[in-house]
Amino acid sequence: MKASVEKIDLQFITPGKTSRGTLHSKPSWFLILEEQGKQGIGECSVIPGLHPEYNEHYEDQIHALVRNINSGQPPVISNWDDYPSIRFGLETALINLKQNQEWILFPSDFTLGKTGIAINGLIWMGNKEEMQMRIKEKLDKGFNVLKLKVGAIDFEDELSLLNNIRSTFSLSALEIRLDANGAFTASQALNKLQKLSHYQIHSLEQPIQAGHWEQMAQLCKQSPIPIALDEELIGIKTVDRKKELLSTISPQYIILKPSLLGGLEKSAEWITLAQEHDLGWWSTSALESNIGLNAIAQWVYTYHPTMVQGLGTGQLYSNNIASPLRLRRSKLFFNASRLE
Repeated sequence: MKASVEKIDLQFITPGKTSRGTLHSKPSWFLILEEQGKQGIGECSVIPGLHPEYNEHYEDQIHALVRNINSGQPPVISNWDDYPSIRFGLETALINLKQNQEWILFPSDFTLGKTGIAINGLIWMGNKEEMQMRIKEKLDKGFNVLKLKVGAIDFEDELSLLNNIRSTFSLSALEIRLDANGAFTASQALNKLQKLSHYQIHSLEQPIQAGHWEQMAQLCKQSPIPIALDEELIGIKTVDRKKELLSTISPQYIILKPSLLGGLEKSAEWITLAQEHDLGWWSTSALESNIGLNAIAQWVYTYHPTMVQGLGTGQLYSNNIASPLRLRRSKLFFNASRLE
C-alpha cells in the first residue's frame, strides 16, 4: 500500500457565523491510499476551535501516517483514537479502497441514484435582515425542516424571526430546529428555552457549553423544548463513558458528526446506545468537503433513517470538490450517471 496527502483550504461563499465566531475558510486534508491498482480517498477535516486535536502539529501527524504506510506499516485505525478527524479520514479511505470504485463506500439504492436522503436547510447566523433573506431562500427551495443557528445576535431579534416564520408556516408545514452551540449560560438557558418554546421548536442543540453534565441533565428534565447533544459527545471515547454520559444527562436526541467522534465505527457505537436508551439521533456533516460529506451520507443511508439529516453543507464553498452529490429540493441524491 502507498499513501499520499493533499491539502485544500475550503473558501466559504458566505462567511459561516456561529456563537463561536465567524469562519471564512477551513482546512481539509485528503488522504489517498493506493494498492494493487486500486485507490481510496478519505478526508481529514477540522474546524479550528472545535476539533480538540487540531494544533500546530496536526498536519505533521497526517504526514507521519503517510510515511508509516509508505514504509510498509499497515494502517491501524485504532492507533488514531486521539485524532478523531484523522481516524475518520483513514477509515473512510480504507472503505473506499476496498470498494475499488470512485466515490463508492457503501453500495445501496442511494448510490444507484434511486433514493435520496431528506435533509434540513441550514440557516447561518447573521443580522436579522440577513437571516430573514436566508430563511426565505431555503423555503423557496422547498425545505420543510430548517435549522437555525442562534445565540450570536440579540435574543429579541431571534424571537422576532421565529415569530415571523410561525406566523406564516404552521408546525405541520415547517419543522424548526435550533442550534445554540453552547451560547446560553446555565443560569439563563431555561428562561430562554421557555421563550423559544412558544414557536413550536422541534429541538435545540447544545444550549450550554459541553462538560457540565449535571446542569445539562437538569435542563433536559425541565426544558419545554427537547434537547439534542452535539459538542457534548466530543472526546467521549469508550463505550462505558458514552453509557455514563447518556445515563447521566438523559437527552432527547444526540447528533453525530463522524469526523468529530472518531469516524463511522465510533459513531455507530453512539447509535447502538441511543437505541438502547430510546433516544432519537441524526447525523450532520462538520463542514467537510464533498469527499467527507459523501462518505457520511452513504453511511447514514445504511441505517434507513426516518429523521431528517443535517447533510446539506456541500454548497457552502466556492472551491468544493466536484462530486456526484446533488440537491433536489430538500433531499440529497447521488447522481450515479456521473460515474458512467
